[in-house]
Amino acid sequence: MNEGPGDDGGRHGDEEGASRADAADAGVAHRGFETRAVRAGFQRTPYGEHDEPIFLTSSFVHDSAAHAAAKFAGEADGYIYSRFGNPTVRLFEQRLASLEGAEECRATASGMAAIQAVLVSLTRAGDHVVCAQGVFGTTIQLFGLFRRYDIETSFAPLADVQAWCDAIRPNTRMLFVETPSNPLTEVADLRALSAIARERGIVLVVDNCFCTPALQRPLELGADVVVHSATKYLDGQGRVIGGAVLGSKRYVDELLQPVLRYGGPTLSAFNAWVLAKGLETLSVRMERHAQNALAVARWLEAQPAVGRVRYPWLESHPQHALARAQQRAGGAVLSFEVRGADDADRKARAWRIVDACGLLSITANLGDVKSTITHPASTTHGRMPIETRREAGIGEGMLRVAVGLEDVGDICADLARGM
Repeated sequence: MNEGPGDDGGRHGDEEGASRADAADAGVAHRGFETRAVRAGFQRTPYGEHDEPIFLTSSFVHDSAAHAAAKFAGEADGYIYSRFGNPTVRLFEQRLASLEGAEECRATASGMAAIQAVLVSLTRAGDHVVCAQGVFGTTIQLFGLFRRYDIETSFAPLADVQAWCDAIRPNTRMLFVETPSNPLTEVADLRALSAIARERGIVLVVDNCFCTPALQRPLELGADVVVHSATKYLDGQGRVIGGAVLGSKRYVDELLQPVLRYGGPTLSAFNAWVLAKGLETLSVRMERHAQNALAVARWLEAQPAVGRVRYPWLESHPQHALARAQQRAGGAVLSFEVRGADDADRKARAWRIVDACGLLSITANLGDVKSTITHPASTTHGRMPIETRREAGIGEGMLRVAVGLEDVGDICADLARGM
């Protein structure tokens, strides 16, 4: 990983919490995924509570003036200020790091805050980034904003490894992928991209939002940094906004932490508590999401009104074998094309299906126990130039469904209403 020097950002305010969490983790570090999802990072207070407490406080007191000075100087452990260290936030960070197999984790106020923090931490004026074409539309817009700071982004087809090689320049500092992609569910060959990045001293960053560590662990496949919109499946019930960045201790302490400390994209203690509780059920939820999504995808393939269904666990998916090699299941998100005579007709038919839904929620969000449906070309990717959208394969007849935990028969019946 191409890491440069940097200060530690003064993150001594949570070292006591980190050491306490480390002690708690020692008893579960060798346990299974489900056990760590329930218990990692939790250290009981002297009150002996069974459930994790929430530390709703902006600041922390010191024993004396000398103790305060020692904390601020980094010579003593202890929390200082919740903008850059809070026990409840640390619980979430430790638990997620355990599940992803990461040395360190930092939580952020949102998934986009996580991506922005990574971009700021790894690039400077004059640098270049290669990003997958099929990422979340807001991610593309964010990268576009950084042109004003002389950081340029090129976009490569996610599944075309040679295209990634061709897009790399001498000043390329980062490769950014989202796999499976949104909304095409394309799958990136993480081992191949990792080899390319390491050979050239470039950082490979993977957005693991769709799969979560329950279904895919990019660090094990060669990624350097993992980002999450914790808002989605890590929470799992659509309650709070949050994000996370995971990687090596050196990267997090030296490069990422100063950005978070001074920039202040802080995750609230309450949201961290909700997210930590969401991780407890992550494995069982993702297993059922994937089961339901595969059943719905197979049903869609049999519908005359549907042209193509994209879901990694379908044998018809172009990267089906690759998905099987690096994922544990297909995830919850699928997309499909509605047949039509031309773009206008396909869009009208797609909107008719959306409007006819009485069960599925019409929202661009995903990651909920409730199934959602959206028309990407006019919502999540609507701000993209139409040529860019077409190059990415997002047509007017495409619909994206995030399959929830309802009865599969009810989900299919709701989609059939508009067909």
